[in-house]
Amino acid sequence: MASGNATSVKGQAGVLEGLIPTHYNAADPIVLFIIQTTIIIVASRLLHWPLSMVRQPKVIAEVIGGIILGPTVMGHIPGYMDAIFPIASMPVLNMAANLGLVLFLFLVGLEVDMRILFNNWRAAASVGFLGMAIPFGLGAGIAYGLYHQFRHDSGILEIGFGVYLLFIGVAMAITAFPVLARILTELKLLQTSVGTIVLSAGVANDVVGWILLALTVALVKAGTGITALYVLLICVAYVLFLIYLVRPAFLWLLHKDGSIENGPSQSMVGLTLLMVLASAFFTNIIGVHAIFGGFLIGLICPHEGGFAVKLTEKVEDLVTVLFLPLYFALSGLRTNIGLLDSGIVWAYVFAVLFVAFFGKIIGGTLAARWCGLVWRESFTIGVLMSCKGLVELIVLNIGLQAGILSTRVFTIFVVMALVTTFATTPLVSFLYPPEYQRKLEAWKRGEIDWDGNPLNPDDRSSYSMDREKFQTTNISKITVLLRLENLPSIFSFVDLLGAKTIPTPKIHKMKAIQSGRILEGESGSGFVKAMQESAKGPPAKRVEVHGERLVELSQRTSAVMQVSEVNDLQDRDPVVNVFQTFGFFHNIAVSAGLSIAPEDSFAEVITNKASTQSSDLLLIPWTESGTVTESEDPTMYNSENRFMSHQHNQFISNVLSSSPCSTVIMVNRGFGNLDRGLTRTASFRKTTDIVNVINPISDPSHHIFFPFFGGSDDRVALRFVLQLATNINVTATIVQVIYSTEATADPELQLPAVVARRDLPRNLSQSHVPTLNTVASASASTTSLVATDADSTFFQTLEDSLSREIQNRVVFETVKTPQPLQYTVSKAKLEVGLSPKNAGDLVVLGRGLRDIRPHIRSELVRVLSTMGAPSGAGTETRRCLGDIAEAMIVSNVKASVLVFQAGGKVLEKERAACLHQESNKRRSK
Repeated sequence: MASGNATSVKGQAGVLEGLIPTHYNAADPIVLFIIQTTIIIVASRLLHWPLSMVRQPKVIAEVIGGIILGPTVMGHIPGYMDAIFPIASMPVLNMAANLGLVLFLFLVGLEVDMRILFNNWRAAASVGFLGMAIPFGLGAGIAYGLYHQFRHDSGILEIGFGVYLLFIGVAMAITAFPVLARILTELKLLQTSVGTIVLSAGVANDVVGWILLALTVALVKAGTGITALYVLLICVAYVLFLIYLVRPAFLWLLHKDGSIENGPSQSMVGLTLLMVLASAFFTNIIGVHAIFGGFLIGLICPHEGGFAVKLTEKVEDLVTVLFLPLYFALSGLRTNIGLLDSGIVWAYVFAVLFVAFFGKIIGGTLAARWCGLVWRESFTIGVLMSCKGLVELIVLNIGLQAGILSTRVFTIFVVMALVTTFATTPLVSFLYPPEYQRKLEAWKRGEIDWDGNPLNPDDRSSYSMDREKFQTTNISKITVLLRLENLPSIFSFVDLLGAKTIPTPKIHKMKAIQSGRILEGESGSGFVKAMQESAKGPPAKRVEVHGERLVELSQRTSAVMQVSEVNDLQDRDPVVNVFQTFGFFHNIAVSAGLSIAPEDSFAEVITNKASTQSSDLLLIPWTESGTVTESEDPTMYNSENRFMSHQHNQFISNVLSSSPCSTVIMVNRGFGNLDRGLTRTASFRKTTDIVNVINPISDPSHHIFFPFFGGSDDRVALRFVLQLATNINVTATIVQVIYSTEATADPELQLPAVVARRDLPRNLSQSHVPTLNTVASASASTTSLVATDADSTFFQTLEDSLSREIQNRVVFETVKTPQPLQYTVSKAKLEVGLSPKNAGDLVVLGRGLRDIRPHIRSELVRVLSTMGAPSGAGTETRRCLGDIAEAMIVSNVKASVLVFQAGGKVLEKERAACLHQESNKRRSK
């Protein structure tokens, strides 16, 4: 008995007693399972890194990783397969992979929004039908050869040609909807007409494909035809049961629990997963694969209130990171490229590739052309519909497990799936590049002909520098980047552009009748008309402001779902709604939108939006947290990162280099009388009942200081300052600063004392100290746009053209100084921040990087050193905002800073006007 007990506990100390971890133990399979899982995940992640550089989905890396780990490559190592992937261990690995597959198909069902199909039914029906019918027909043709050539391979069941034909047709006709959605999102096509048509057709294709696949599996597993019929009838009854009984009850529970409005609770997540497992169990025992049960539960989940997106967020990471790589790696392990060992086999490889490519491309192209798209758009749709991806691999694995496909034919189709998926992104990028998209949109709007020539070119042949041309040109359309942390300053700034209605006392209807304002028998509409006439205020200014909120697109499925449901997400977004409400109550015409894109594409998205809106000005608030994307984690908000964030500085630089219109960067420092200063920090202190009450602003005034140095940026900024000055609460001091070595410096204007601000970077290296070489290299490729006398003429003309009302609020000065930068900083100290209870002051500056100003850079070195910050705000911030703006920020001026860069038509007119003046001067000489 003692020896029996000793035997039973042998090896319990593990490796200390000589246990070899790679030896499979059926009683304790977890050790080898962990080794297998780790190897698979690491291999797929390592392969995905280089493949992601060419925009390939993760499924490519996972399958290739499986092929490398399997018999094709590493299987040739003696003892490798028996040690790492022994046959006895495969059931455990296969069970975990199939559990993940059921959950993944549930996520696919969640991702399928039937509203897209219903809203675009015509395009979905045509592209979906032809996109399946033609490849299905061609697949049926090649199925004849495959069936008779490889029917005697090992592992194939004795099935009829009709079932085999049906399966091959489905394998050729199906489209990978999940991968398709990711490709459309990454190529920024999801919100285009091409993306809408492909997505709706992909939904239809996906649903029909799974139905046909379920039919195929039922026919294979059923012993007789009558049994298969019973299975199909049960499936139909089960679908109706889910739609008309389960879904209403589920919705009732979700509303009662508050999961629709507030996101799924833990109880509802648990209930949903139980429904997935129960549905998978039922579909499996009736003779259909378990994945169909999970897919159906995903389809009946509601999309209202973002429930499907929020539920996906809670489940997707575990599925896509852990379980799904196991399944697709198993596909690679089952693939043996060595079986493609003859000319006839490779002939079928190329034949399958030809059918898969051209069947889908021809079908999708013809259907899209019938829907009214141009040929290039139609070809793009056809190529997108040819994407197979992970859905094809799931279909092939089902066929292999069901005994429909042999390992050789399975390998042929895996190669086809990899090639078609790999080729989709580069082909679409070639056929439908961004520049062609912009040209096509302009052609559809009637702005250009097919060759790209403007249909209504502006007459820019003559420009005059007379008084009329220098009149203030108001900016009428503005695009604003909406960020939660910048909303107070954005609201205060936009409010300056709105027209205030003058409130009038209201009169009760009965009192109006008694006073004789309206007759006793007059209708209610007459009273309303009288009240409207009495409430008339000044005419509203024609200023339209579009706010755009940017949300980062990650690699998660939920992020892709958010893009496809962006309209619903936009309607629920609090920042968008608050901005629209603000405009409504402040007499400003506003619109707002939300875009989801990768962080490195934010600049492209916001500049494209400004172009689409035909904006005159693009307003970008400088980050207060040092991040480009917003985070709900309070520890991410660090004031010291505000000017040193490489990602944000790169974003600002990209915006300035690609903006289609004039751009203004706003560095907020208490505008709107809210000096937030980044006090959001993580704290675990006990909260109290004490509430800090913020009193309303008693002084709604703003004062603007604008030093005019000349150049196109300064001229645009001057026009905008005068536009702001039409607001009765705005006063402005505008000083033309002329650099002159012969002038005498004002001894009373001294640089401010050194004051440490928590949002300025500390302890920067000497590499951030400004140098003259930087200016020389930057100015070598630029040309000074404006001569000093042209700037003086412009400045004087605008001063003379002011209306009497604005003259009372605006002061023009001209100063000649050998120290323009020191004068500007010192003068700003005397102009702004003097009324601490007002609504905030502004310092407006031109970016000025287009103009050669070596004297400014040389003075900047001395000024920064005098203020105790020789490195300033850093090299990248200096490159974004310019030398003058950096000096103003470091000097701790108690005002927000606006940095203008001219662009678009305004810059073109400025250049032409200056050239015209120069030609006039030469003629006069």
